[in-house]
Amino acid sequence: MGKVAVAFAAAAVVAACSVAGVMVRRRVKSRRKWRSVVEILKELEEGCDTPVGRLRQVVDAMAVEMHAGLASEGGSKLKMLLTFVHHLPQGTEKGTYYALHLGGTYFRILRVLLGGERSYLDVQDVERHPIPSHLMNSTSEVLFNFLAFSLERFIEKEGDGSSSQGVKRELAFTFSFPVKHSSISSGVLIKWTKGFEISEMVGKDIAECLQVALNRRGLDMHVAVLVNDTVGALSLGYYHDPDTVVAVVFGTGSNACYLERTDAIIKSQGLLTTSGSMVVNMEWGNFWSSHLPRTSYDIDLDAESSNPNDMGFEKMISGMYLGDIVRRVILRMSQESDIFGPSSSLLSEPYVLRTNSVSAMHEDDTPELQEVARILKDLGVAEVPLKVRKLVVKVCDVVTRRAGRLAAAGIAGILKKIGRDGGGGITSGRSRSEIQMQKRTVVAVEGGLYMNYTMFREYMEEALVEILGEDVSQYVVVKAMEDGSSIGSALLVASLQS
Repeated sequence: MGKVAVAFAAAAVVAACSVAGVMVRRRVKSRRKWRSVVEILKELEEGCDTPVGRLRQVVDAMAVEMHAGLASEGGSKLKMLLTFVHHLPQGTEKGTYYALHLGGTYFRILRVLLGGERSYLDVQDVERHPIPSHLMNSTSEVLFNFLAFSLERFIEKEGDGSSSQGVKRELAFTFSFPVKHSSISSGVLIKWTKGFEISEMVGKDIAECLQVALNRRGLDMHVAVLVNDTVGALSLGYYHDPDTVVAVVFGTGSNACYLERTDAIIKSQGLLTTSGSMVVNMEWGNFWSSHLPRTSYDIDLDAESSNPNDMGFEKMISGMYLGDIVRRVILRMSQESDIFGPSSSLLSEPYVLRTNSVSAMHEDDTPELQEVARILKDLGVAEVPLKVRKLVVKVCDVVTRRAGRLAAAGIAGILKKIGRDGGGGITSGRSRSEIQMQKRTVVAVEGGLYMNYTMFREYMEEALVEILGEDVSQYVVVKAMEDGSSIGSALLVASLQS
């Protein structure tokens, strides 16, 4: 019996050692897998790093490209488009005006009632609707017939429900795509962005397309102004605060405009304005510099996009793309390791992860990160441990931090160009004493990314202080403009009538 007991004991020891060996191998394998995703995160952090020195290089590059874009057509990736807006609203405008805004993922209609002083601005009957996806690659006739029909329905809701035949209405058309203007009320489409692909519209006069559609429906409405969304935001900002000289939109896409001296617009010498200045639409989404921190995820996203080698800056900082950069990082992690469980086919679908979901995960303050778990489950990734959810939050943070800080560098680049960065600007021709007298500068900002994503906003504003320094940044005020692109364009129409 003793020998049998010894044999059993020996067998038990062997079995225990075998089990222990398996468990050890599993732990080692698990650690290796975890180490691989940590390495991916580390690589991402290094690739997205934006120390203040690098940001200042981006600032300098932006200012130089602005100068080149003003000097000659095609002289820069920044188009620096003339808007023919050289008078901004003063606050004395009166009357009722309408605005239609065609943006990246929505369109908006509103009516503005002005009473002749800044305190009397009544925004009425705002309607906001998603753009039906089929319209984004339809025809110009289908798209503008839809917009005209929407305006007709909007007007029919006024007063007693009648369409008020015989009443001439002045309309501002905010069009958030690159346009080459020939006047404040006309301009041809240069190219589509933000997923629109109606090729036969390129080169057509956008205001005329809308006017024809309105006439077709019998609407007595005049397209009086055609402006970019940034110009609308600048207009509203200036209406409330005349120190507003820059406007930026961070939404589905991103763009900026600013007030430039006409004598600095070298490519249009001889262009005279009574004000001596004009709003310039930068189309800064296409800005590029070797100083921008580009990763393999950015390269792949660009190559697989509908506009490769185009809009490089926008693809790093705007709402359309941030979610897909995060998705690509998570996908690679899931391919390198099984920490996300069985492979999810959804993770391979471009743009399946939207930036609003990234925001929700990034700002999830529940103890177990339940919102992160919910969104991952929607992506086909279920039951991941808390440490994996924390990893996803970190990915969101790295991508968004880079976006916010680059956005700040873009704004600082504009301030440098116009001499509002404390350094005198590029070829400003100002004396040292003038440079030392820092002016108060207001930057109007609009767009869902800025308005709704707290961490993006905080990273941007924090970096702007870093870049400019405390002494200068105290004179730079960033102001949010709710519906600025629409309200501001209506104000521009009013300024033309006054």
